Amino acid sequence: MRLFTGLATCLVLLSGCSDGPATGENSSAVAGGEPIRIVGSSTVYPFTTAVSENLKNMMPEISTPIVESTGTGGGLQLFCSGVGLQYPDIANASRRIKTSEVERCRRNGVNDIIEIQVGVDGIAFAQSRDAQPMELTARQLYRALAATTPEGEENEVENWNEVDPGLPDRPIEVLGPPPTSGTRDAFNELVMTVGCETYPELAALEETDETEFETRCTRLREDGAFVESGENDNLIVQKLVSNPRAIGIFGYSYLEENLDKVEPLQLDGVMPTYEAIASNEYEAARPLYIYVKGEHLPAKPAIREFLAEYTAERTTGPDGYLRGRGLIAMPEARRTENRLIAEEARVLDASEL
Repeated sequence: MRLFTGLATCLVLLSGCSDGPATGENSSAVAGGEPIRIVGSSTVYPFTTAVSENLKNMMPEISTPIVESTGTGGGLQLFCSGVGLQYPDIANASRRIKTSEVERCRRNGVNDIIEIQVGVDGIAFAQSRDAQPMELTARQLYRALAATTPEGEENEVENWNEVDPGLPDRPIEVLGPPPTSGTRDAFNELVMTVGCETYPELAALEETDETEFETRCTRLREDGAFVESGENDNLIVQKLVSNPRAIGIFGYSYLEENLDKVEPLQLDGVMPTYEAIASNEYEAARPLYIYVKGEHLPAKPAIREFLAEYTAERTTGPDGYLRGRGLIAMPEARRTENRLIAEEARVLDASEL
């Protein structure tokens, strides 16, 4: 991979650069210095925070990593803004980086993007434990939340039983993530689009007008049926507890942490559980990533230690400590490949996106 070659460039970031991994003879280079700065997904945030805390406990000499929850889109925008101390080293992402984001990175001198998949998550739906029980399908969610009806008219249904007589007679009120969130992107792709495609006339539109198809499938209502609730998933949980009419959308990890407060909902007959998401039986499963700026590795050797910790079996394996935070482990072969990518600082091939 391409790394800093000029002393002047290296000094822009930090004095005392090192091209080698921060282990063995080079371990002293890890001590002190500028902390690793991480931004991005609220879903990946608790996992990355746990790894950062564990790394600090094992290596007290390093500066405590700074982890901020900015949303996937906002985090990748910051990550791709440039190279240097003022820019993040790592971006958490609850979806894969887009070609347009890679191009933005390149325009700003960020060419060595390292992609690490840290695990799997699911888009979960939940409500207050005091709410009337209900089960949902992707088709019902599309019909309730799309800005337009399958016929292209303004969507004006108010109650769930108007969507399907088998659903409760209560107002449609869904609390979900904003457009900057990777959870919103995943919800659009794995739920809204899937529900949209159950209508033959809309499925046919994908072949003739892809832009219109995407608009019709993923543009959400703005009349109060769908409520953007920011990047703080814990806030959604709090609102569900106080409002038995509402349904919340967030990552599986937040659901698992709050099962004493909220009730999960089935999606197309499958409950969001660890086993169902890991096996892909639950259709709204998604991969989670971190993106690392290779240009910063010589200036911040602790990044290599951070990657080694994040990809260790004790961390992201089936019995790793991140399982306790709600992370779902990937297959063994994928975990092994991730460790190699981290060890080699292998740069993402953008042609694979």
